[in-house]
Amino acid sequence: MIPKWLLEKDNYTPKKEKNLYIEKSIFSFIKTISIIRQNKNKDKLLYLINPTFKVVSVILNIVLISISRSFAYLLIMDIYVIGNLMLMENKSRKRIFIRSLIFPTISLIALIPSMFYGNVYNSLLLFQKIITTIIMMNLLAHNTKWSEISKSLKLLYIPDIFIWIMDITIKYIVLLGEYSINLLYALRLRSVGKTSNKYASITGIIGNLFIKSYKMSEEMSQAMECRGFTGEYTTKINFNLKKIDYFYIILNLLLIITFIYLNY
Repeated sequence: MIPKWLLEKDNYTPKKEKNLYIEKSIFSFIKTISIIRQNKNKDKLLYLINPTFKVVSVILNIVLISISRSFAYLLIMDIYVIGNLMLMENKSRKRIFIRSLIFPTISLIALIPSMFYGNVYNSLLLFQKIITTIIMMNLLAHNTKWSEISKSLKLLYIPDIFIWIMDITIKYIVLLGEYSINLLYALRLRSVGKTSNKYASITGIIGNLFIKSYKMSEEMSQAMECRGFTGEYTTKINFNLKKIDYFYIILNLLLIITFIYLNY
């Protein structure tokens, strides 16, 4: 005889719960990895420029912006940066612009007391320098591959240890980010109904991620030792210049002349 409880219909419905923290964490990891791994659009004008010239010009322009005291020069640099921004894809353009406003806005709020005491000129000058510099760095990160940036830094005689740290950091942001996404998906899929220990599981994910990063660092150290890596980078200068490269060089030379004329 079949028990009565087996004949009853199962109407179990899991209680509604909020997975907002997990969803936001997954989305943040995916967005960060997609930015690093995005395919650079070779048809766009900015992507055709020699990466070494781009890195050199960005570093030089940032130095000139930081020491400039002329609003006219900064206004010209703003026009130059906005022009570069308009050459990006629509999606990247919005992302760069919105993210570049966050820290300058915070800085402007922090400078409000100084402005009340009459230091308006220097405060606005500093705000303009911050926002222009951040947009330029974001543009470089979006229209140049990280491997090309590393090669360009080597040509500028940047210490190998700095290049090595940057390469390893970017690589493991991607690897550990993908590992974290898998852990968060596993947590979300195994959470049925409202569970009281879901947020406690986040600490377990953090601990698991720490152990994974420690093991990966040991494996990388052993692999480098086996392959005889001494920490030295070698690269060659690419002299295959295009018309856009010459135009880019002339434009930056004009910006340097403008800086000298307006500041001295």
